[in-house]
Amino acid sequence: MRALLLDTYQNGRFRVADIESSLPAAGQLRLRVHASGVNPLDYKIRQGRAPFAAPELPAVLGTDVAGVVTEVGAGVQGFAAGDEVYGLAGGVRGLQGSLAEFMTVDAALMAKKPANLTMREAAALPLVALTAWEGLVDRAHVQPAQTVLVQGGAGGVGHLAVQIAKALGADVYATASSRKHDLMRQFGATPIDYTSTTIEQYLRQYTGGKGFDVVYDTVGGDTLEASLGATLPYGRVVSCAAYGTHNLATSSFRCADISGVFVLYPMLGGERRAHHGAILREITALVEAGKIRPIVDPRRFTLDTAMEAHDAAEAGATIKVVIDVV
Repeated sequence: MRALLLDTYQNGRFRVADIESSLPAAGQLRLRVHASGVNPLDYKIRQGRAPFAAPELPAVLGTDVAGVVTEVGAGVQGFAAGDEVYGLAGGVRGLQGSLAEFMTVDAALMAKKPANLTMREAAALPLVALTAWEGLVDRAHVQPAQTVLVQGGAGGVGHLAVQIAKALGADVYATASSRKHDLMRQFGATPIDYTSTTIEQYLRQYTGGKGFDVVYDTVGGDTLEASLGATLPYGRVVSCAAYGTHNLATSSFRCADISGVFVLYPMLGGERRAHHGAILREITALVEAGKIRPIVDPRRFTLDTAMEAHDAAEAGATIKVVIDVV
């Protein structure tokens, strides 16, 4: 099969190669890959900036995938040849990625793709949707009528967190630049211009200074630091970008719960993989109900222009870049 190989993190360049496609073992599916979503994680792995996830080289990268099942391994239930599926299933240590014509994946990580999405749209969803869901549902336990602030609402994870929180019945607020405010309103959130409004100002404006029930930080750094004091007493702060050192005193004085999301853990550690498949089935239902939609960059990329796709994502694309493999 035709695939892109990464030979060295120092060079960070893909090489087109013809490699063998493995047959599915027990519990696995073999897919014909149609589309591969590009996340910041993908170009960071390629550049050697994500050693916690780095596969042994040479390797095929690509974390998100949408495709068609061609073969089903022993013991797999719920999937059949011809099914259109999607998932966060490879491109990290020990798992072949989606920048290839075929991919063998753990069936537990997969779900049938939403019927009302194209393969490109489906490939844009898994990592960001799983990250948003784990933060809002698994960690923060968002309930109807709660106030939820999403820091970075127009980003990859952020735009899914806004929509999922709204689908859960929350009163949603989202920080974003002014040019993204119309998009936030379309998703049902109250937009907040973080470039012109301090956190103290919008806490007073929207919560009377009391704070939000839940703050989901997708930005990290100073934004996470400020978010630690943005909840109600006994509120919850969740972050998928907590990579720095932070003083927890502000949140501790509010008795707030603080949680981190590391969406790769099931792939890397092998635990709770079936939970990812279960979440994606929930996402499929919400998409088919018209409550969630991914935003895909309109530019088209193929395996031959995958480096350009990575460059576009790193330069700040329209939320999600997708590479067409078929």
